[in-house]
Amino acid sequence: MLEKQVFEILNMIQPLDQSAMLLAKEREDSLAKPPGSLGRLEEIAIQLAGISGKVQNQGEKSCVVIMCGDNGVVEEGVSSAPQSVTLAQTINFTRRLTGVGTLAKFFHSDLLVVDAGVVGEIPNNLLTDNPLEVIDGELRATSKIVNRKINKGTCNLANEPSMTREEALLAIGIGLEMAKKLKEAGYDIFGIGEMGIGNTTTSSAILSSLSGLSARETVGRGGGINDKSLQRKIKIVESVTAEYGFDGREGIDVIDVLAKVGGYDIAAMCGAFLGAAAYRIPVVIDGFISVIAALAAYRIKPEVKEFMIASHISKEPGYEHALKMIGIPPMINLEMRLGEGSGCPLAFQIVRGACAIMNNMATFEEAEINDEYLEEIRKIDF
Repeated sequence: MLEKQVFEILNMIQPLDQSAMLLAKEREDSLAKPPGSLGRLEEIAIQLAGISGKVQNQGEKSCVVIMCGDNGVVEEGVSSAPQSVTLAQTINFTRRLTGVGTLAKFFHSDLLVVDAGVVGEIPNNLLTDNPLEVIDGELRATSKIVNRKINKGTCNLANEPSMTREEALLAIGIGLEMAKKLKEAGYDIFGIGEMGIGNTTTSSAILSSLSGLSARETVGRGGGINDKSLQRKIKIVESVTAEYGFDGREGIDVIDVLAKVGGYDIAAMCGAFLGAAAYRIPVVIDGFISVIAALAAYRIKPEVKEFMIASHISKEPGYEHALKMIGIPPMINLEMRLGEGSGCPLAFQIVRGACAIMNNMATFEEAEINDEYLEEIRKIDF
């Protein structure tokens, strides 16, 4: 029943509005500049038109959804940080004291923090069941932590499946719900981040499972581990993907992959990417864990790609493999590897810039410039 409900929502996904994109392209070409000279800014503005059905968009009301959950595989010594950091940082998100919290506060973006499976107990005064609240007279993401805890962390994937299929579907449902709530609150755009010690191991295992790449190609040092821990991490990913026969083949059951080698955080993030497409909101990919969730969503429903915008290039080795499989370019390279969704507030600013160009830049006619000199340039394929 749960699986049926999930796929009923996914069947809502429709292609981009080609008519709106054509009108947006015509406006971009009429602006007082050489055609295509603003590169990706023009492409983003046209993509937004396809998502919203409107030529002019804003990108002003933005939010980073942070899915939090613990991973049993930390028992294997694959992380430099103790599991308790997941709980501490989940709480610190509400205080805007983390990397993403600081950037979001500075750039006036909201955070929607979700406990999908944190081991530790979050104080009741910081928890809520409602993802939205009225803040300064406007419906916005809650300032508390949304309680959607499926379990206190996943099982250790090195010894048994991380979770049941039903739990994976529950986690996907959490992501779908959060996307729907953000749509109801009128958000123009959102990004997807995470918190879960050990989740670079689950991400590498998912990537190897969906791509067929070896563990040595997908496993990195995450938050920072020594050579011994790195080799242990590689061995675990090699072992579990071989055990389940996850070899990257077409038609692989992505939900089965998420259940056996994933985490509550990544499955919920996957659901949020799917929800962005179902409810037609542009969505920003953050770093390695985020792009793996995006890849999982893409393999479930390829149409979601059209709603995604990649923020930055993560230093984790598997990142570029995953993004290449989806087939979208990143915007910036700041050599970041924090995660949390920290690249999203930066990406929102670029998206807002793309909207500003589309909405406010003068056309040749408005600027009183004769654009006949561009006729030859327009024939060139840049």
